[in-house]
Amino acid sequence: MSSHGTNDSNSRRTQEERNGDEIIDDNEAQVDLLRGTEKYHHESDSEKNKNKWGVAWYKDNDYTGPQDDDINPNESLVQEVSSTAVLTPLDDDLVGDEVERDNWSGRLDFLMYLLGYSVGLGNVWRFPYLAYSNGGGAFVFPFILMLFLLGIPLMFLELAFGQFAALGPAAIFDRFCPLFTGLGYGMIAISGMVALYYTVIIGWCILYLFISFTSVLPWEDCHPDWATPYCYSYGAADACSAINGSIYFNQTCYNATMANDLGLLPMKLNHTERHAPAQDYFEVEILGLSPGIEVIGNVRWKVILCLAAAWTLTFLALGKGVKSTGKVVYFTALFPYLVLCILFFRGVTLPGAMDGVLYYITPRFEKLTDAKVWSDAAAQIFFALSPAWGGLITLSSYNKFHNNCLKDSLIVSFGNICTSLFAGFVIFCIIGYLAKELDMPIDKVVDEGAGLAFVVYPDVVTRLPISPLWSILFFIMMITLGMGSEFALLETCLTAIQDTYPSLRKKKVWVVLVTCIIGFCGGIIVTTQGGMFVLQLMDNYVSSWSVFIMAAGESALVGWVYGADRFLQDVQMMIGPMSRKTQIFFTIFWKFLSPLTLVSVLLFNLIQYKPLAYGNYTYPGWANGLGWVLSLVPMIIITSLAIKKIYYTPSGNRSLFQKIQFLLKPSPAWGPAHKVPQFKMEDEDDDGVVSNPNFTITNIREISA
Repeated sequence: MSSHGTNDSNSRRTQEERNGDEIIDDNEAQVDLLRGTEKYHHESDSEKNKNKWGVAWYKDNDYTGPQDDDINPNESLVQEVSSTAVLTPLDDDLVGDEVERDNWSGRLDFLMYLLGYSVGLGNVWRFPYLAYSNGGGAFVFPFILMLFLLGIPLMFLELAFGQFAALGPAAIFDRFCPLFTGLGYGMIAISGMVALYYTVIIGWCILYLFISFTSVLPWEDCHPDWATPYCYSYGAADACSAINGSIYFNQTCYNATMANDLGLLPMKLNHTERHAPAQDYFEVEILGLSPGIEVIGNVRWKVILCLAAAWTLTFLALGKGVKSTGKVVYFTALFPYLVLCILFFRGVTLPGAMDGVLYYITPRFEKLTDAKVWSDAAAQIFFALSPAWGGLITLSSYNKFHNNCLKDSLIVSFGNICTSLFAGFVIFCIIGYLAKELDMPIDKVVDEGAGLAFVVYPDVVTRLPISPLWSILFFIMMITLGMGSEFALLETCLTAIQDTYPSLRKKKVWVVLVTCIIGFCGGIIVTTQGGMFVLQLMDNYVSSWSVFIMAAGESALVGWVYGADRFLQDVQMMIGPMSRKTQIFFTIFWKFLSPLTLVSVLLFNLIQYKPLAYGNYTYPGWANGLGWVLSLVPMIIITSLAIKKIYYTPSGNRSLFQKIQFLLKPSPAWGPAHKVPQFKMEDEDDDGVVSNPNFTITNIREISA
């Protein structure tokens, strides 16, 4: 750790106490200057531009004019920025050997990437199940309400936040609110852990895609290599029943005489346990499912090869940076809609489809009195739009400075909701048909999670003409949905590495390669026979409690600590003036409604908590304890880094409370990383632009001079 001389240090502390300025110690100054997209300037330039800078917190401290609720003292500044600004690339004024930070080559690239991130596997397998179990059409009301309470405000907050500073979550919170530096790292931890098991699901889809290239799908009938005694082939059963008096039981067709001798009565058999071949194929042939998480078992070699293929695709897509990835996501974001449309038009022509649709849209309003419905609606918004995961901040950090992030948040939010609703129609058309074919009630056909994607769907396609074709289309759709989200999860981690160590931007390919290798190794445990139990444990604990806490904390930091009005001034510097009503809307939600909703959902989830179960298997106590540890990892990171910040902050004459107050304020490094038009004062000469004035040195070594 470098340090100043004693006299110089005391002089600085005296100056700090006298002016009340936010002066950080030398070590932290070095850290800040080494991170992100720094602009270095002569001190004289900074002093000259001091009163022209439009950062909200900075200008507000100097503003001494009259205050009026209806008058924004920076309004003219914002309007001029909006009207005269040109979309400028990020880091276009970096000096020295630093490598420029990537940015999107076009606004549509960003929108497609954002859409691919938010529209994922959850839209296909999670939303329909929640709608079915929480009141059908009645679930749409709390779902849309949560969109306005949580989805849009938090999504706009994060998009504006990342775009303003052009930094990922690892660096941005260190400047925005040093005490909560760990908030960004907590988000990265969640994205990293989710990416580990999420890629395994993509690997399963790749395996099913390869298997589908055949004339007859292997799960159409029970096969002795993997079928259990409960395997029930409906095709074989239909063929058997065509023979007068014959009965299909235990994968064998018995004629009338033998059935009578064995006491095989049709009414009795209808109540015996049985399931489709697709279930046995998935659990036995693909997973080799062990009795429980206590038995991890062996690695499934087919699955691990497909996991390697999934990580290879991720490496090829991300290796060249966001400029190249932005082109890949045109396919991963749009192709699922093509397949959904094909499945929809095929589904509505199937017998029983309308029964499924009616079940889906018929509201059961009595469900709205159940607090669980509202909790599930809030949780689904988080799964859909992914606030507090770090991905939104990361993706927007590559935007042009004057990109209209408010419009982007509205487009993607409503696009995601419409996709979920449309996917529900597609799914319930098929489920209605399946219920009619199996002569089962609809509520017995629908399953949650992996069961819907790898059991119900594969079983349905066997009943369609040219079943391998439908299977191929479905799993290509699943792969593209998964890869769109996976790219953003990994980009969050990669951006964190490169923002923390900017020199690694020169070695982007190697950073991506090492990250993918680590991710592959971390996912190996999920490819074992007990891997499904590990996946369910991570899926239920990693992205649940801590996400709500971090989102509430983030909203409170912007709304109360930094100030919603100040943040909106920063936003208007980027997108131009916002109407008074719009500002009031976001202020109310950031300060009150969104945090209160999140705390309420969190408390209800804690109250209704039950030990994890998967099917008929209940997880042991130690496994649930491990799940709680995983869920608390972000909280541990946030707390540890906060304590570290407090400990290493120079004491001077500050008490602990004063240290906390000091660390809650933005560091001098906080500000936009882009060039914006400079507004000349009278009799001043300048070059027409102003960069972040908080950087007042031309060389990092001047810190220790």
